[in-house]
Amino acid sequence: MLLRIPHLLTPDEIAECRRALGEADWIDGRDTAGYLSAGVKRNAQLAAQDPVALRIGALITARLGENPLFLSAALPQAIMPPLFNLYAGGGHYGSHIDGAIRSIDGGHRRIRTDLSMTVMLSDPADYEGGELVIEDHYGDRPVKLPAGDAILYPSTSIHHVTPVTRGGRLAAFTWIQSMVRDGGVRAQLFELDGAIQQLPEDETGQASRLRLSNVYHNLLRHFAEL
Repeated sequence: MLLRIPHLLTPDEIAECRRALGEADWIDGRDTAGYLSAGVKRNAQLAAQDPVALRIGALITARLGENPLFLSAALPQAIMPPLFNLYAGGGHYGSHIDGAIRSIDGGHRRIRTDLSMTVMLSDPADYEGGELVIEDHYGDRPVKLPAGDAILYPSTSIHHVTPVTRGGRLAAFTWIQSMVRDGGVRAQLFELDGAIQQLPEDETGQASRLRLSNVYHNLLRHFAEL
């Protein structure tokens, strides 16, 4: 399931992210790539412990924790501290996969990568190219969103970023371990939750909401891994 999450960040927050990232110390993105990805990765990235990455990453994590659409779709158990990249001057990232397990802060804490997320920090008018292309059963799905929007997609997907031929593309990215490991079950719970929220506020709707909420939580109780 690919899901766009609009307006995750406010315009003021986007401006602050850009200002801070404009003064940050960028490193070669290949320094953080695995052996399969290093040969196809051409971008700049902030070190995970860079003070700017930690501060802006904490802001994004906080907004995710407040976003009903994200919480309903991801059912997050753990969120990787966001990282940041910059594509410019032909920078790109060829087809690659996300590792199944990620270490947090380079330590002993690890998460299973069920879901991947990219948060756009540059407006599409500011650069050419730079589409995030996600492969699924329906073919290649190119994604290019306004600044402040995010895309959530399965970490099991092969994906790539097309070359940026003008301007620069700033983005944050992270991974999520869900309480519900099975993506199909997670998608059905998301649809059920959405249907419950759309029920009318009258007496009949409230009665249906109660019964369906009971079904939802019993299913979540059955499938959740804590």
